[in-house]
Amino acid sequence: MTFSLPHIISILDAKTVGTFNNFTIENVSIDSRSLQNSTGTLFFALKGLNHDAHEYIKTLISKGVQYFVVEFIPEGLEQKANFIIVSDTKIALQQTAKYYRSLFNFPIIGITGSNGKTIVKEWLNFLLSPDFSVVRSPKSYNSQVGVPLSIFGINENHNLGIFEAGISLKGEMSILEEIIEPSIGILTHFGTAHAEGFTSEKEKLEEKLSLFKNCKTVILEANKEIENLLQNNPFTWSFSDQSASVYFEKNGSQLKVIFNNTTFEVTVPFQDEISLKNIATCITTLLFLKVSTQKITERIPKLFPVEIRLEAKKGINNCVLIDDSYSSDYQSIKIALDFLEQQKLHKKKTIILSDVFQSGLPIDVLYEKVGRVLQNNNIDRIIVIGETISSYLKDLPNVISFNSTIDFLKQFNTQSFQNETILIKGARSFNFDEIVVLLEEKKHETVLEIDLDALTHNLNFYKSKLNPETKIMVMVKAFGYGNGGFEIAKLLEHLKINYLGVAFADEGVELRKAGISIPIMVMNPEMHSFSTMIAYDLEPEIYSINELNEFVKIAQQKNVASYPIHIKIDTGMHRLGFEKPQLEQLIAILKETNLVEVKSIFSHLATSDDTSFRAFTLEQYKRYTEASEQIVKNLKSKPILHILNTSGIFNYPEFQLNMVRLGIGLYGVGNSDEENQKLQNVSTLKSIISQIREVLPEESVGYGRKFRVTNRMKIATIPIGYADGIRRAWGNEKGFVSINDQKATILGNICMDMLMVDITNIDCQEGDEVIIFGKSPTVVEMAKTLDTIPYEILTSISQRVKRIFFKN
Repeated sequence: MTFSLPHIISILDAKTVGTFNNFTIENVSIDSRSLQNSTGTLFFALKGLNHDAHEYIKTLISKGVQYFVVEFIPEGLEQKANFIIVSDTKIALQQTAKYYRSLFNFPIIGITGSNGKTIVKEWLNFLLSPDFSVVRSPKSYNSQVGVPLSIFGINENHNLGIFEAGISLKGEMSILEEIIEPSIGILTHFGTAHAEGFTSEKEKLEEKLSLFKNCKTVILEANKEIENLLQNNPFTWSFSDQSASVYFEKNGSQLKVIFNNTTFEVTVPFQDEISLKNIATCITTLLFLKVSTQKITERIPKLFPVEIRLEAKKGINNCVLIDDSYSSDYQSIKIALDFLEQQKLHKKKTIILSDVFQSGLPIDVLYEKVGRVLQNNNIDRIIVIGETISSYLKDLPNVISFNSTIDFLKQFNTQSFQNETILIKGARSFNFDEIVVLLEEKKHETVLEIDLDALTHNLNFYKSKLNPETKIMVMVKAFGYGNGGFEIAKLLEHLKINYLGVAFADEGVELRKAGISIPIMVMNPEMHSFSTMIAYDLEPEIYSINELNEFVKIAQQKNVASYPIHIKIDTGMHRLGFEKPQLEQLIAILKETNLVEVKSIFSHLATSDDTSFRAFTLEQYKRYTEASEQIVKNLKSKPILHILNTSGIFNYPEFQLNMVRLGIGLYGVGNSDEENQKLQNVSTLKSIISQIREVLPEESVGYGRKFRVTNRMKIATIPIGYADGIRRAWGNEKGFVSINDQKATILGNICMDMLMVDITNIDCQEGDEVIIFGKSPTVVEMAKTLDTIPYEILTSISQRVKRIFFKN
């Protein structure tokens, strides 16, 4: 992608400050944190409810970026760079993408629907790439910002595009239609997802169909109601309606395809209903594009499970793995490198990269770009696999090359990978999953998956309740509420959080050792850990005179001055903190020493989650205000003031002061149904079915014969138990798991390492996935049944359960 600016400036009706005639755009960026930002970058400073990229322009200029699309020029930067000034930077990004799309004239397939968009797109890319030079949306880039960024991946060598479009509000699809300009439309499954932005299912359907208003044809499952809403020619498929353009009959692993009086059979690699419908959509699209039946029968059996997310996994020898072992194209390489930078635990970064496909670029141009982006990301070791990439990148520093994956595996040495973050990025044909198996720490059948996109969504939801200037401290104590400490802390640092909060000093030490540099407050500091805290730049909560005196003593021994501390006021929780009679003595000590500096004054609301105690909460706030004002007045300083926790942010945003403390809500658990509806599930505990057996009447299940069988039944054994954090009280038919979206009741006592469930009426087999908690059951449901709180459910999950972090 290279194009110049003068015409874009006129389209945007923009004012300019600087010189633009000699600038050629090599990269469009909206992420100030990306290491790919360089002298060839055009940066769009997007503003949202919870962020403003204008704040990072000064830093970007220091990194070499000189061209910006902005809504205003930050003070003092007028002469430091070149600025295109517009009224709305997001609209400017969309209009720029629309202009760039207009420079190309080849067929574009536009895909929308409630489910299956990304799978159909990836399968079509695989099926059509031998015949076309395909450009497609990377990952699931289908939003108001993702679609424009996808369009910038087009170049003059492509002759077919496949772009997906997703919406959540009325009016959004017409914007995406003008950017994509599809000539062929595909509607995948239409369902209830993202319905909250619409008044009815019909309104949502009509909005989605507006993507196709200028298409020559629309490919969809035969449905008269939907077809009647289309203004173009439908090209339909069906398993039940023989009048459809393409008719399918399933027979075991074979699909009989009937089209234009021609019949042929295809072997399908998947048997579930959703996959069969996606395969039918793909075959119908291939037939519309006049792909031969021979090619269809050859390629369909080779379809593969689509991984649309990037995963961070624990590797051997204290390594972290970023698993992206199924695709290798230039656009997705850039995305994966950004994820590597977000999730790196260690300073050392390694990439294992295969030959790069599907770029549409001349091969020398492609690898010149690949080499440059690798160098921009400061990769310490570059392992390339493939004859082509080896020949083109051999002269780069730190490159080790192999002609094939087999050659790499022959020379594989586990000790050559130590304390580093490794991105594994390869085209499917290179079988990099074999490398992942070798580098990944021993796999477990039970894992806790943490959705980093959902975590970011939840953070932004609470940010929307706050003033732009309000700081945020995020609590990552108790191993990130059971989800993982430094991995989540790394993301939060990437998202520019102001403070992290931990319970004990050793948690903070581990974060510092993992490379976390933002301020960390220790909420329950033990006096014996004060020296350690100073050594690792951790800031203590001070809640008593004795504790303050001891810390001042240690600070003097360590020869530090103005060390940041946080004063805790007890306003009614009666757990820790200074009470009113102690304030004069506290102030006297603070005035007499320059060894410490009051960084913040805070308190904790006892009932912010229960509005029936509003009067008590208001009294707490009054006590806090009086105490903090007394301290501030006497110290003549301006410390950060904060009292709100998660439920406080939701119920009492008027008390946000200078900072708030976000805890359990970040992890997808609110304190009311209304709050929970706004949050996304972050943690999903998964296992598998180890064994299935039939049990006859009068037999029993588990220890103590707590469950007696009355009718013949099937039970499944799941390898997870109370040693993994599943409370025994969840057994004996109180609790359940989900298998293939169906409830499977837990029978008998939960064992230390196993539990048994009823699958009599569930179609499943050994090895099938089991959801212990996530969307169903939720940790909120479990907590209600067990008469506890979600905190206890999450923090009880044992450290022996492997954590996997992923981002779509």
